[in-house]
Amino acid sequence: MLGSILIFLAVLSVLVLVHELGHFIAAKRAGVWVEEFGFGIPPRIIGKKIGETIYSLNLLPFGGFVRLHGESTEEGISAPSRAFLAKSKKTRFFIIIAGVVMNFVLAISAFGLIYTFTGVPRVTDNVRIVGVNADSPAQEAGLMDGDLIREVDGESVTSTRKFIDTVEEKGGNEITLSVQRGSQMEKISLSPRENPPEGEGVLGVVITSTEIYYAPIWQRPAIGAYYGLQEAIFWGKTVIEGFIMIFSQLFVGRLPQDVAGPVGIFALTSQAASFGIVALVNFVGILSVNLAILNVLPFPALDGGRLLFIIIESVIGRRVTPKIEAAIHAAGMIILIFLILAITAHDVERLISAGGISGFVDSVFK
Repeated sequence: MLGSILIFLAVLSVLVLVHELGHFIAAKRAGVWVEEFGFGIPPRIIGKKIGETIYSLNLLPFGGFVRLHGESTEEGISAPSRAFLAKSKKTRFFIIIAGVVMNFVLAISAFGLIYTFTGVPRVTDNVRIVGVNADSPAQEAGLMDGDLIREVDGESVTSTRKFIDTVEEKGGNEITLSVQRGSQMEKISLSPRENPPEGEGVLGVVITSTEIYYAPIWQRPAIGAYYGLQEAIFWGKTVIEGFIMIFSQLFVGRLPQDVAGPVGIFALTSQAASFGIVALVNFVGILSVNLAILNVLPFPALDGGRLLFIIIESVIGRRVTPKIEAAIHAAGMIILIFLILAITAHDVERLISAGGISGFVDSVFK
């Protein structure tokens, strides 16, 4: 359990620190005074000032924060030209959105790293057997894992869909498969079942036309980044669809059942870690996309809420009073904390009723 907790804290810290690093870099480039870059949540344990910025280690060992000069109020500003609020709308927008962008960069990097080392799945013209069911026509005829199916009754097959359609049309009649096994070609005769058991095909084989492609080493980082971007976009669309479903359920008065809070994320992280480093890195990428999209929602206290005030400023032609904006963000934060507590209580209830982490994960993906 201790190992799972440490992994969870490490994952959470990476996600938040990368997000805050985006704000930090953008603020520095824009000439805003970054007063503090903290690891963990205060109270502060130790801090060291390097240049004009304090780099601190705080008591609660997860996440982090960036404190910008004049970030939420005009009071106490000692360097007006370097205050966040003194910057243009474009600059403030750039600083705020940088955290979201960095989470997408982290997701792309995580997915790209996996593709770089494990290869890229790609569809080929080869229909390969990757599984043979027991007591099936395929097993009785001698078909084996790794066999390449080239023809069915002399008709060439270059896709799984073509193979399935051709075989199902001949249900109950004997067919002859041209099979490549290694460098040898063989003819194998068998009869597709007309009423196969549930979950099995008429022959009882599992097939695929997807193979893992390993590019030359010098090409892998670029190819990994490309497919990492595609994966991040896919998960981005999936997360957005999920949020739309959640808000739709809330609109009609239904409590969403598939929302996970800190306890749920801990359980999912532990499960991913149990499958190995590849699964954990992939999960980090998914979480990073979730964090990016969650943060860009136009709700007070979130980055999206701060962007909303900049948009309002552009529409009405003047800035909302900083004290009022700060009060609205504070109220938003209180609401978010209550939501997190409610979701956490729901997660604990689900975890107990499911009998542990594995049961909880099964309930999430059922």
